[in-house]
Formats: sequence, C-alpha cells, structure tokens
Amino acid sequence: MTTDRETPQARPGGRSRLQQRFGPRAGAVRTDAKASGFGRLVVVVYGVFSLSAGVRSLYQILTDFPAAPLPYLLSALAAAVYVVATVALARPGARWHRAATAAVLVELAGVLGVGLLSVLAPQLFPEQSVWSHFGAGYGYVPLVLPLVGLVWLWRSRPGRPRA
Repeated sequence: MTTDRETPQARPGGRSRLQQRFGPRAGAVRTDAKASGFGRLVVVVYGVFSLSAGVRSLYQILTDFPAAPLPYLLSALAAAVYVVATVALARPGARWHRAATAAVLVELAGVLGVGLLSVLAPQLFPEQSVWSHFGAGYGYVPLVLPLVGLVWLWRSRPGRPRA
C-alpha cells in the first residue's frame, strides 16, 4: 500500500508523483541550446513583450481605433511577431530555429522601418506604436531585443559545437 507521503526514491525512477506527471519524460534529453540558460531569459522577455504589446494594441484598437489606425495595427503586428518568436524560441529543433530566426528578422525590419518612418513622417503616427521611434516608448528594448535574439540564435544554431 502506498501513501501520499511516500519518498521519491520509492517511486519508479526515483521521481515524485508530480515529477512523473508534469516533469520531463524519463530518458528525454534536450539537446537544443536555444531555450536553455541565457535563451530562457530571451524567451521570457519575448513573452513579456508579446503580452504587453498584444494587450496594449487590443485595448487601443477596441477603444480608440479611428484616432490612429496605423500605429495601433502596427502594434498588433508587433505583438503577433513577438508571439511567433516566443513560441519558436522555446521549441527545439532546426525548423523552430529557422522560424525563430525569421520572426526575429521580421521584428528587426519592423523596428527599423517603422522607427525610420515615424521619424521621417511623424504625421502618420499621432500615437505611439511599439516600434515607433525605434521603440522609445519601451526604453528602446524593441530595438535591442532582435539584435540580442539574433546573436543568441547564431550561438545556439543546430549543428554548432557546444563550448
């Protein structure tokens, strides 16, 4: 007869009930360096940005869309790109690595393009978007984040020998 206070060593593989149910599968080894160590921090920052940009753009679109449709739609696009990047960065495998690289490159192009457009044609941006003025409203993190992401993706690319 087993009890709930059973020691982890008494269970198969020495794992507790929670570890068996929700932990990694026995024998599963993650060989993808993309979402480990520093990569986890990158994934968390992308997740926070996807949430903040998504909630902000949704609120702006629902409450005041006619005031500034372009910046609000660009913020929604930024949120979608951040979601794709977050998921792709967190998943293992070469395909997800390519998807993450593509999402981060789209993000970098968006930050640079929208940032430049918001400086050269400010009349198009009566309200701020996530990427306007190169992410100034977010402390320029939207400008730095894709650069950090691309460096991390390069260092953790599949087939690269680990240091």
